Amino acid sequence: MSRLARFYRDVLGLAEVSCQTHSDGTLRSVWLDLGGPVLMIEHTSEVPRVVHGVGAGPFLIAFSVPTTHRAAWEAKLLDAGCAVESRSEWTSYARDPDGNRVAISAYPLPGAPQA
Repeated sequence: MSRLARFYRDVLGLAEVSCQTHSDGTLRSVWLDLGGPVLMIEHTSEVPRVVHGVGAGPFLIAFSVPTTHRAAWEAKLLDAGCAVESRSEWTSYARDPDGNRVAISAYPLPGAPQA
């Protein structure tokens, strides 16, 4: 879990809000700021697995970026060992260290910066 939290914190730039431990001191969860909403990475005893299509676990965690920053975000993913698996007109798709799909999307959302 700490490896996954480091990916979202260090590669995608999310700020750590909180970290919880079990009574024995082992890591229970890490909470990361999404600019209001919080991504909560919780400990599980299940072995991480890649989910193909829509199934158990998150199907996709998408991050909105300005169009001009998409290539730089792809490079960050690649530097972290997460190759871009596919691209659409607006979005680049990769996987986090646990195999969850991650998207870097430059889709023009209303009110979002595009430069």
